[in-house]
Amino acid sequence: MNYGPVQAVPATVGKPASAANHQRGRIDLVEQLDKLLSQRSGDRHLVLIQDFPDPDALSSAWAYRLICQQYDIDCDIYYGGTLSHQENIALVRLSGLPARRWNPQTKTGPDLSKYQAYVMLDTQGTTSQLTRQVEEANLSLFLVVDHHAPQKDINATLIDVRPHIRATATILAQYLQSEVLLTLDRSNSTHVKCATALMHGLRSDTNNLMHAAEADFMAAAYLSNFYDPQLLAAILRAARSKRVMDVIERSLRNRTIQNNVSIAGVGYLRYDDRDAIPQAADFLVTEENIHTAVVYGIVHDEDEEREVVIGSLRTSKITLDPDEFIKEAFGQDLEGRFFGGGRTTAGGFGIPVGFLSGFYENSDYNRLKWEVFDMQIKQKLWRLVNPEDGLISTD
Repeated sequence: MNYGPVQAVPATVGKPASAANHQRGRIDLVEQLDKLLSQRSGDRHLVLIQDFPDPDALSSAWAYRLICQQYDIDCDIYYGGTLSHQENIALVRLSGLPARRWNPQTKTGPDLSKYQAYVMLDTQGTTSQLTRQVEEANLSLFLVVDHHAPQKDINATLIDVRPHIRATATILAQYLQSEVLLTLDRSNSTHVKCATALMHGLRSDTNNLMHAAEADFMAAAYLSNFYDPQLLAAILRAARSKRVMDVIERSLRNRTIQNNVSIAGVGYLRYDDRDAIPQAADFLVTEENIHTAVVYGIVHDEDEEREVVIGSLRTSKITLDPDEFIKEAFGQDLEGRFFGGGRTTAGGFGIPVGFLSGFYENSDYNRLKWEVFDMQIKQKLWRLVNPEDGLISTD
């Protein structure tokens, strides 16, 4: 199907717009999305979120799916990695959130010929290994909604990228608040669960609203009319696994500190334990006199022998831009895609191990490989932390 010319809403950069202009822009965008969805009644959309989706991505995708149901558009939500954070697992299990894993290394993914377009939510494609598959299938990119800084040039029918907003869930809540695309109903249990998921996504990406902007507070106020506090409390009570606690202990044991920055390599982790890394970073940044923490490790899939260096950054320093810091530290791949990025207080990176991938029985080989990557990552980070040697001062 031909989706016609690109009708893009550019990312908000440069001079700040007035509140009135922001409001007018939101109304225009919702009206435009309403028109475009109406034209695509009967279609099927593939919704892509980041490989290791957080509550913001999961809830935003669910909200979009519910919106599309009003236009007789079917949506399937996919991620390429895994759910390993206990709160994400609890969110999906307790709410029935309809997201599924698509392992790109196997041939068990969806039949892409059944879709007329794909959508990216809380990602611009750089954090999803599924992007290549849909591009090779020549699927049209219909919509991109994200709150991160622009990562690359995007050719889509509609683009809503707003770095001044702290959560993609805030943007989806604004769509719902317009009551043009979908009117939430308190008596509809699915609407209540989705509103609860959006509230969780908004809270998690704003550090319990401590880093929220005005738009995020307004979205939370709107969602408070529909969400289920008991369900949210159950999600937040999800306990850390023993393996996560082991990784946090490892990060404490291995951390090095300089200029109020704590950096820790935690060695090898199983693919399913990947989300222990950001949880360890969350813990290290709470140490006295520490304003920034970075934790990283080599995440491996024993069956497929794939390995990736995964890292997370957390900071309380308002003058440190995680997106700028990570991009400066690790740069881009041969295709111009950054290895990582971030938002106001957090960031992450993923660097393929490449030719050296493979977790072997030979422990000496694995140890040597880890030492090489550990040293390389530390060098790239410390050169930015040290004002005398670095490119970005954290002072």
